[in-house]
Amino acid sequence: MSNSAEYAKVLEIGRPPNIKKLFPHSQALLVSGKVIDRALLAKGGAMTMAANGRNYFIIRGALQAAQRANSAIIIEIARSEGGANAYCGVNYWNMARIVDSLCNEMGITVPVAIHADHYGIKQESDLDFAKVEIPTIFDAGITSIAVDASHMLDDKNLLANLELNSFIPDWAGLETEVGEIKGTQGLSTVDDASFLIKGLNAHGICADWIALNNGTTHGIESSGQGIQIELTAEIHKALAPYGTSGAQHGTSGNSSERLRAICKETATTKANVATALQMVSWGLEVNDYGNAILDDSGNFKKVAGEGVSEEMWEQMVAHAEAEGWKGGAYKQLNLPFENKLLGQPVDVRARMSKRVEDFVYNMLVNVFSADGSADLAKDAILKAGSHDLGAKAERIEDPAEWTKEQIIAKAAELDTDKGPEGDFDD
Repeated sequence: MSNSAEYAKVLEIGRPPNIKKLFPHSQALLVSGKVIDRALLAKGGAMTMAANGRNYFIIRGALQAAQRANSAIIIEIARSEGGANAYCGVNYWNMARIVDSLCNEMGITVPVAIHADHYGIKQESDLDFAKVEIPTIFDAGITSIAVDASHMLDDKNLLANLELNSFIPDWAGLETEVGEIKGTQGLSTVDDASFLIKGLNAHGICADWIALNNGTTHGIESSGQGIQIELTAEIHKALAPYGTSGAQHGTSGNSSERLRAICKETATTKANVATALQMVSWGLEVNDYGNAILDDSGNFKKVAGEGVSEEMWEQMVAHAEAEGWKGGAYKQLNLPFENKLLGQPVDVRARMSKRVEDFVYNMLVNVFSADGSADLAKDAILKAGSHDLGAKAERIEDPAEWTKEQIIAKAAELDTDKGPEGDFDD
């Protein structure tokens, strides 16, 4: 879509109310997550990246890659990364401002959703706080949210989603999750995924995405087991009448071949990439799908002349050692070093973003088949004549059969294994 008049029209009708209020004169096309999902569905056999913007350079590089690929994209941060107790400088309240500013600076015209990933509800007592905080992140420009109550039992997960829904704008992208991400343990099933989606449907809620525990892990993939494609496809097929796409978590560390299969054989339209982008931006040696390569002593390998300066990397390693951080715990370096990274020379900052750009571009075009999806997203907005694309499915389930008491009773009959207790944070 190169027509400037068409773009002006998309910009006029495609930006949600919170975005228009925050950025009244912006030329950046920040949209609902629904728009991104519909675009990838329209292309078929494709998904786009939900790039976790753990630092400024990841966001800049990911946006440049999306523009180059003419791909719709999602920029996201999880509650652990960018919530009230963040370990990153990018957060729920400044991410939209960073994205909008960069889009205007660089002339980015592809549609971008601003996603609050893993808004974690780990116990019922978290709900009252969430009811206050969730509206504030939409006030700050969030256009899509993942309500993640997967740490709780099935009935409490569904009931938490129902209780929080009125605090989420109808036009916003909505993701839900079943089965806490635990690798090969506590795998999601057709039954527990259907229970969650059917219960939402009964109350007039159509989730755009569902995230599953389908065999992957967050952080650095070490098992090699990865995503279980047949299980994912089976669950997605069962949920098809309810209009629910897949959101693939823990993408870092899965081979390109496996990710291409996810695109072609499942209904996945959103692929979260976090750890890989962090490592790439820092200049660490990674394999073709972003998993950091360790030396014989189990330490990360820095590529000379790539990513952060050699002096900065020495500081980062020393800080991690002083804190006792190893492996995946290096993510804790993001917050104390964000401003230090921004204070590096211009050529260093440029190469950090460029490395991310090249990595993301390759994933979007050669692995996810997302190229061209930007035009499909704009077409969806024009066809709807609105920023709000509505639900993908009608109500199928009878709300009279999904009261609180019946939800509890139905959940008690589910035969599922949630896996071991432990800290499986995003």
